[in-house]
Amino acid sequence: MKTVASKNEVETVKLQKALAQTGLASRREIERWIAEGRVQVNGQTATLGVRVSNTDQVKVDGRLVTTSCGSEHRRVLVYNKPEGEVCSRKDNEGRPTVFERLPKLKGERWINIGRLDINTSGLLLFTTDGELANRLMHPSYQIEREYAVRVMGEVTPEMTQRLFEGVTLDDGPARFTDIVDSGGDGINHWFHVVIMEGRNREVRRLWESQGVKVSRLKRVRYGNVILASRVKVGAWDELSQREVDELAKLVGLSAKPVPTHSKQGKTDLQRQQRKHTASKPKKKKPSRPSR
Repeated sequence: MKTVASKNEVETVKLQKALAQTGLASRREIERWIAEGRVQVNGQTATLGVRVSNTDQVKVDGRLVTTSCGSEHRRVLVYNKPEGEVCSRKDNEGRPTVFERLPKLKGERWINIGRLDINTSGLLLFTTDGELANRLMHPSYQIEREYAVRVMGEVTPEMTQRLFEGVTLDDGPARFTDIVDSGGDGINHWFHVVIMEGRNREVRRLWESQGVKVSRLKRVRYGNVILASRVKVGAWDELSQREVDELAKLVGLSAKPVPTHSKQGKTDLQRQQRKHTASKPKKKKPSRPSR
């Protein structure tokens, strides 16, 4: 099958790479979709090895997918997620989503690197590079995720030893690769823990397997990116060229330039930031009873 491309658009990439860059799935998973006949290009069922350009119409399971073939730049945002937000673009229950506060993009979209449940706060990474996102989330790359966790209940040295050596959860064995006692008073105690995967509620389930409950959970590091104190709750910050390159290097990707913003572009970003991190609406004062 031949692709249709404009004479002015000479660059094409393999279909599985173009779809992986959108953050839909890994290349291997997308190759399986293609083999199953779930992907169409310009109205025809795609085959492995086909190449596409920005002008080709790509559909997965009948739904149109916007691809950005051969993107020459890469952006990464750090977002300090508050509790109460969900990690999806839209929520059927009308709850706020993490995407609502992010700066707007033209011709691209933000892809979240991993997820946090609605009751977990802290560091979320977003990128315009789907392949970077997929690699940072894939278990084979062993990317560390560090959490500050407040545990309710008595935690014994035997319990932490079991969590370090590994326990069996419903979806298989799991363990913390590091556990640091961070202090606390009474029945609430803080720990810093590290996991190498991003399974659903893994940190909470590990502690619950020992009969204690997590009362507060915050992600503070992902790979070599640490949540800086300057990034307030509900705010975001963009990584520099050096920081983005170091993150990509962790998963074996070559460097790409981080786009620079014009003076007007920086002003627009700052305006968006102020708008989305504005204080909560003030509660109306109760009216005075008439005399």
